[in-house]
Amino acid sequence: MTEPHFHGQAGVRIAGTGLGLPEGRLTNADLEKIMDTSDEWIVQRTGIRERRKADPDHESQVSMATKALDAALSDAGMKGSDLDLVINGTCTSDSTVPSGACRIAANVGATPAGAFDLVAACSSFVYALNVADTMVRSGRAKSVGVIGCEFLTRMMDYNDRRVSILFGDGAGAAVVTADEDTRRGCLWQMTEGDGRDWEKLYRPMDESQIPEWDKENPIRLGCVRMSGQDIYRFAVTKFGEVIASGLEATALNSEDISQFICHQSNVRILQKAMERNEIPEEKLRINIDRYGNTSAASVPIILHELRSEGKLAAGDLAMFVAFGAGLTWAANVWRV
Repeated sequence: MTEPHFHGQAGVRIAGTGLGLPEGRLTNADLEKIMDTSDEWIVQRTGIRERRKADPDHESQVSMATKALDAALSDAGMKGSDLDLVINGTCTSDSTVPSGACRIAANVGATPAGAFDLVAACSSFVYALNVADTMVRSGRAKSVGVIGCEFLTRMMDYNDRRVSILFGDGAGAAVVTADEDTRRGCLWQMTEGDGRDWEKLYRPMDESQIPEWDKENPIRLGCVRMSGQDIYRFAVTKFGEVIASGLEATALNSEDISQFICHQSNVRILQKAMERNEIPEEKLRINIDRYGNTSAASVPIILHELRSEGKLAAGDLAMFVAFGAGLTWAANVWRV
């Protein structure tokens, strides 16, 4: 491939990553005690064995996100005051007024950096990473803190096994900075959505937000509802399409990509993506068995694991892929 050079613009580097994981765990054995399910049933359908569970009395979306961003700053050898912008990718913010991002920025000493929440469900971190790359490459910001963090277990109805078995809590963050090498950063990106199917995965807060066809759903108000088969079909189709689009747009093939860093929604979806795009197992990390679906946090958790293990070196090509409620999807090809 002939790589683009962005003359007069900065390259973009992932300078550091970090995690903010709760100590609490919710295993399949724990779920067996409170609902009609089994470890075998859950593993067969999702690949999940346990998920992290935050303590609502002592932890919050803001506290997990702060921990992750603090760790990413430390990894980058930077201080909060070095940041020009903080983006908090989440659909489970503790409040909308003020945004979680403003509180997180204050916690890490990033004032007066700009700060906002980005709500694109499971796609939020990749959406935010695309925004950060554009801001830094254009010169509008030099350093950006990008977070994916969710406190999903407080939005589950554990009387219903269809949805509640899937989700866990956690946070991951990356610090993105300008780099003299203009070849680094996004070579291609996609940030898209289609709101016509919003009701396939949503969280109603009152009766007026429930579509007529879902009025008899027993899941409590304030808890996540999902049309599982519809979302599964969307994810399998869109996953393959997005990967193929990224490879075609950059004139690459799967052998050129060091790592596919993908949202962890269901092990069967990930396996189908590998099969369809001829991706070997060592190039697409799966950790859903240990964390469950952490929505916006799943991609940065994978990113941190790969960097910590030395599996993403400077100059390597990576593809980030995510999809989620909205419906939304996002991807990029990144030279790290």
